[in-house]
Amino acid sequence: MTAAEIFESVTNGGSSDFAAVVEILNKHGRWCLVGGLAVNCYVEPVFTMDADLVVASSELAAVQAELIVRGFEVKEHEHSVNAQMKDSQLRIQFTTDPRYQEFLVETETESVLGIDVPVASLANIVRGKLWAWSDPRRRLSKRKKDELDLIRIAEKYPEVREMMPSAITSQLEQN
Repeated sequence: MTAAEIFESVTNGGSSDFAAVVEILNKHGRWCLVGGLAVNCYVEPVFTMDADLVVASSELAAVQAELIVRGFEVKEHEHSVNAQMKDSQLRIQFTTDPRYQEFLVETETESVLGIDVPVASLANIVRGKLWAWSDPRRRLSKRKKDELDLIRIAEKYPEVREMMPSAITSQLEQN
């Protein structure tokens, strides 16, 4: 089985949902993957049921409308727009935090679930993970996952350690 087939099975259609979202996004200008699936492009993958995305803010309303037409349930939250197909476990999350808009400038094309997609640069992934990790409003379990992602990145890419606070890098030195 391919990774996409396994993901499809475990998420009850998540791989197909992801492909549908990519098709929609490709019609609406610049976008990129951030978050756990993007981290998985740079380091040994871990399982996630979220697809975190940035889309040009001027295109988000049109993307939302097309997602609804395709059968996605779309909900707006304080810092995101979330979309999900009925019965699917894959959660699509579009960040509305304006800091992420600059991530659209520097991307790499990577294969995610068998589809070539734009992924935020490694430096921007680190920046985004640092923002999430340091946000005291996030649940502790989510901040710990962000911390683990930062540690995984720092182990493989020592050159990005200078971007990280000592609370992260000191853990690497203990090994």
